[in-house]
Amino acid sequence: MLVGLLLAVATPTAAAAHAGHEAHDSKAASAAAGPTFEQIPMAKGPDQVGEPMSLAVLPDLSVLHTSRDGTLFLTDHAGSTHVAGKLDVYSHDEEGLQGVGVDPDFKDNRAIYLYYAPKLGTPAGDAPGTGSDDDFKKFDGVNRLSRFVLNDDGTLDLDSEKKVLDVPASRGVCCHVGGDIDFDKDGNLYLSTGDDTNPFASDGYTPIDDSPNRNPAFDARRSAGNTNDLRGKILRIKVAADGSYTIPDGNLFPKGTDKTRPEIYAMGLRNPFRMSVDKQTGVVYVGDFGPDAAAADPNRGPGGQVEFNRITKPGNFGWPFCTGKNDAYVDYDFATQKSGSRFDCDAPKNNSRFNTGLTDLPPAQPAWIPYDGGSVPEFNVDAKGNPGSESPIGGPVYRYDETSTSSVKFPKEYDGNFFAGEYGRQWIKRIEQGDDGTVQKINAFPWTGTQVMDMAFGPDGALYVLDYGTGSFGGDANSALYRIEYAKDGLTPIAAVSADHTDGAAPLQVSFTGKATDGDSKDLTYAWDFGDGTKGEGLNPTHTYQKNGTYQATFTATDPEGHVGSANVRVVVGNTKPTVEIIAPANGSLYHFGDPIPFKVKVTDPDEPDIDCSKVTVRFSLGHDNHAHELSKVQGCEGTLTPPKDGEHDPDANIFGLVGAEYTDNGAGGQAPLTGRSQVTLPPYHRQAEYFTTQSGNLKLYDKAGAHGGKTVGDSHDGDWISFDPYRLTGATKLKARVSSGGAGGTLELHTGSPTGPLHGSIEVKPTGGWENFADVETTLKDVPDQTTKIYLVFKGGSGALFDLDDFEFTTDGSGGAHTGEVKGVNGKCMDVAGGKDDDETQVQLYGCNSTAAQQWTLPGDGTIRALGKCLDVRWAGTDDGTKVQLYRCNGTVAQQWVPQDDGTVRNPNSGKCLDAEGDTWGDETPIHLWTCHGKANQQWTLP
Repeated sequence: MLVGLLLAVATPTAAAAHAGHEAHDSKAASAAAGPTFEQIPMAKGPDQVGEPMSLAVLPDLSVLHTSRDGTLFLTDHAGSTHVAGKLDVYSHDEEGLQGVGVDPDFKDNRAIYLYYAPKLGTPAGDAPGTGSDDDFKKFDGVNRLSRFVLNDDGTLDLDSEKKVLDVPASRGVCCHVGGDIDFDKDGNLYLSTGDDTNPFASDGYTPIDDSPNRNPAFDARRSAGNTNDLRGKILRIKVAADGSYTIPDGNLFPKGTDKTRPEIYAMGLRNPFRMSVDKQTGVVYVGDFGPDAAAADPNRGPGGQVEFNRITKPGNFGWPFCTGKNDAYVDYDFATQKSGSRFDCDAPKNNSRFNTGLTDLPPAQPAWIPYDGGSVPEFNVDAKGNPGSESPIGGPVYRYDETSTSSVKFPKEYDGNFFAGEYGRQWIKRIEQGDDGTVQKINAFPWTGTQVMDMAFGPDGALYVLDYGTGSFGGDANSALYRIEYAKDGLTPIAAVSADHTDGAAPLQVSFTGKATDGDSKDLTYAWDFGDGTKGEGLNPTHTYQKNGTYQATFTATDPEGHVGSANVRVVVGNTKPTVEIIAPANGSLYHFGDPIPFKVKVTDPDEPDIDCSKVTVRFSLGHDNHAHELSKVQGCEGTLTPPKDGEHDPDANIFGLVGAEYTDNGAGGQAPLTGRSQVTLPPYHRQAEYFTTQSGNLKLYDKAGAHGGKTVGDSHDGDWISFDPYRLTGATKLKARVSSGGAGGTLELHTGSPTGPLHGSIEVKPTGGWENFADVETTLKDVPDQTTKIYLVFKGGSGALFDLDDFEFTTDGSGGAHTGEVKGVNGKCMDVAGGKDDDETQVQLYGCNSTAAQQWTLPGDGTIRALGKCLDVRWAGTDDGTKVQLYRCNGTVAQQWVPQDDGTVRNPNSGKCLDAEGDTWGDETPIHLWTCHGKANQQWTLP
């Protein structure tokens, strides 16, 4: 825990290129003495914070925060947390319960605002990537802003809901919801909304695909660039007590302007995930997430960057036409894959066929602080010195209150400073600015949590921070709510508590562990309230709960000065949390992005001998550094996930697969339902060396223009190593590495379990003629373990510097998993592209085998079946018997996923139906279509 940390300013510097391959000397700025701050945990762990999304501080210093599953939590100032209420939400990919806001007249009306995805009309499964307009309409939904009453007892009055505003949503398609709420001094409500656009089929550049039969969710011009749409915006309205609203003067489009929405204050935003309004000036501060292209491309546009925006007046902030300091994207035709001209940021035009607003848009406004990997040195790395992903969290501006008697309010010299957060890089920065917004200085700020999710200053002048934790989609032990105080009058004890059991049948014996630290006092006293009317003392008491109930056990530490710190843990007696085990895929299994993933989940619950598999939720998420994007979700204990192929992130980025499963029981013993969760990680076959889990000794990262991903691991000496966790190498036969050496060279060894564990392969690395000269080397693997383990890449050799490692790759056979040849069906005939044409929607048929290109099919290992440069496709992602099977350009959708079965059939997981030769004669030109699986002759296929 943070106790009495001194404010320090440290500007990280990137490692220089090799200079005679001497060891790097990093230069850190010296710490500057300053105010002492204390980070106090108020709530921690998934039981108390869920999957934390947004927070709001109440006048009595209690904190409301939302969990994406629909739960609204209330934590009082002493750290006692309870569930205020729960909404029934749609929670596919990023949607669910997002923002929470407190009405400016809360003391009189108890009104709060929630932004959430109502469950009514929820479609099943993932939205199709291609199809008809009717197909897409099945997946239309909304995100809703509603006004509620919070009762005096801290419970949410669900019946008090007054719907304020609905924002359209394309359900079943990731990503970008936005969802933050704030107010200005005049009581106007501001709501941030994301562009609701799929970023994974645009190669990390601007998603503007309006091709025929394309899902509109792949075109951000329909939303963020549309003057007649509420998505990708900052909205500004004045809400009345009955939920109706009026439009304040000064929004972007005057009320009544044709093809516009008057609610829009700012447009052209991608995912303005967190924002705040400085009530003194009316300036809106926004953190806007950007795309992930590794570098600029003259045919597509700028590389990935993100933005902090300072909005002083209504305007268009460019997306999806421009980004950063008005760096323009290229008008790219996704159907022809041809580039046009760059967009004009001074006069952008929206020519999308999905646009319902104005064609001529307001000029794009440049970002206040755009940044990428190293453009802003103070933002360059995370708190541990790692690059991380750019993920700006728009925090608050601090305003010093002369009239406040609070002993913990921030210092007066911080007045007007903007507090910027970073989710992926896990920092908070204090930015000093002039009256015109000129950045004068960027200062480090003490933060010892993990991924910053939301921040706000309370009436006491302390900074309240919501920490997402390090898990994905469900919260983990690091998920937390903190209060950061200025410790002007001394430090408060920092308390923490844990228990060996937090659920089970009565009588339930629980062993508690309390911990407390205090930076300026050693003589602490400890007390316990077990929540059932009994008390305790000491640090490690044991208590037995005799009756069913849900109890909050509170541990309190008090110092001699009277400062009190407390922590609590919830204990449920009468119900036992279900145990969820992911049998397949195994944790650490190698994965190609876009491949179908067969899964099997086992759930056990002593209170429910018969598990309802329809209540088991299984998700696939794409992990990127410290965050994840949910891409696919299904129900069941067994089945196949069909995630789309990632087309946004650079293949050299730190990306990986995540499969998570959860089950919520029915409750037992009169207690509320409990949820069990499990998650496995699927590392990619190809990985950059710099994304190691741990390292030995003096290894360093080197910036190199010729390196994949821009960095190598170097300054290696005999016995140095890097490790990666988890890995399961079942089926891996080769290891290839990309290396450079201006030194002695040596050997790269693969070990499992430890640096001296079993040796599975050695690669000789000869000098390459210089540290910037790269070569690929490989070895055959032997005796790889059929279990989840940690892998170690060990550098071996003589004295001095050996070699640098750029990246490495596992393969399962000599082709890397790809297979090419004929697909044979009934009567020995071959699957054939009619006429050998490569036009979209060309019929696939049976024909006598003739070894032509029209009958050469490749299974690249990503779930697709390809010929003539295109993919085997189900027309419009249909599910009806008889739906045409055709050739179509590869687009990573569920319509192009195929899974060979043990019974000889080939199934499309989206429909659950089989590749079928029509009829029962099966001569030349017999069409192939989709049909209910029956396993008879016309559904039997031999693959290459």
